[in-house]
Amino acid sequence: MRAPALSSLRLRFLLAVTLWVLLGIAAIWVSATQIFSAHVEQSYHEELEVHVRELARLTEIAPDGAIRLTRPLSDPRYEVPLSGFYWQVTAPGLAPLRSRSMTRGSLDESIAHSPEILHRVDDGPTGAAITYGFTRPGPEGEELHFVIATDQSELDRLIDAFTADLALWLAGLAALLLATGLAVVSFGLRPLDRLAAAFGRLRRGEATELEGQYPAEISPLAADLNAYIRQNEEMVARARVQAGNLAHSLRTPLAVITDEAERLSEQENCAASGAVLLDQARAMEQQVEYQLARARSSAGRKRSGQGVVIPEVAVPILRAMERLHPERRFTMRATGCEGLVLPLDPVDFAELLSILLDNAGKWALSAVTLTFECDRKGHFTAEIEDDGSGMAEADIARAFEVGTRFDSTMAGSGLGLAIARDLAEAMGVDLAIRNGERGLRAMIRYAGDGVIE
Repeated sequence: MRAPALSSLRLRFLLAVTLWVLLGIAAIWVSATQIFSAHVEQSYHEELEVHVRELARLTEIAPDGAIRLTRPLSDPRYEVPLSGFYWQVTAPGLAPLRSRSMTRGSLDESIAHSPEILHRVDDGPTGAAITYGFTRPGPEGEELHFVIATDQSELDRLIDAFTADLALWLAGLAALLLATGLAVVSFGLRPLDRLAAAFGRLRRGEATELEGQYPAEISPLAADLNAYIRQNEEMVARARVQAGNLAHSLRTPLAVITDEAERLSEQENCAASGAVLLDQARAMEQQVEYQLARARSSAGRKRSGQGVVIPEVAVPILRAMERLHPERRFTMRATGCEGLVLPLDPVDFAELLSILLDNAGKWALSAVTLTFECDRKGHFTAEIEDDGSGMAEADIARAFEVGTRFDSTMAGSGLGLAIARDLAEAMGVDLAIRNGERGLRAMIRYAGDGVIE
């Protein structure tokens, strides 16, 4: 079952890095634009204050009563028409003097009403303007009004240009930081990726323990998991040996009980009691044989880390079936499955095939067919079909029960399909039987990850 997206450590780290980078970039952008705007505005205000003082210093009243400048202002932008830089000098009863840049309109001289330099934003000839002004007495006591202005758009243009350049630069920085964060996260999580790959090899049967060297933070986990795997295998092995030993130890007293039950059943006065004891003894014998068969099937289990190779796993089994059922014909079809390696225990899988092929050989009239079907994704199906008479649906439902036999004349103990069911459950494959087109069909399905060699 796939974990939710937010359960990924890599995604969590990337989201955290992305959030941190975006917050940092946003903080830099806001603070940088505010600092730059404050510095530019301060520079503009200082420049306008210098120019309005310069304007007052260069202004004089000519003998004919006209206002004039002894020389132009030091900034040539006041000479360019509608440049956004303007000045104006007025006095009561005298014609105003304006900069050459002011080809239309005028400046509001009301800002110049005090010897102290004041400023505000007024309407200028070409839009909103930062206006500075103050007054100074003339040579004959008249009051001269000095006003100088710069379009607000000039200040906004500088700030906007800086903001655009800063945004572009910060976007590049953010991309670089995110790429660096991705590299750091990938590098930091690489040991976990190697651990996941080791788990995959372990799950597919390609290894018997977690392999590889890991950092100090992960190494204890890998060591503990390997110790747990070994302990679990040893515990399962001991349990199987003990189950086999117990079954063996019960065989002798069970044989004695069975013999005594048979003698009792032959006596007329004890026939009923003997029959009951004999039935129970036979039931116990089936369970003992079942446990012995499971113990034998697990005793030779390999932990080599190799999976099931299709179709090679079936070749020796089919040869054995041909010798065991010489009157039957066993054929195999495995088109497209050559080289498929299933991450399953090869001993258990071989035993499962053996049980199903042997069962089909017993009930077939003349032929048994083994078919392997698979795709590149590792989805795999094995079908064993005989040409016998099949089974009733009611019998199919209880075919996997321990001790179930449908023909007492047929050799067997009724344990084969029960063992096959346990093997399938242990390997994580689906096992089912049903009536096919000719006879009975047994199907093994595996939907895990196969490996094409």
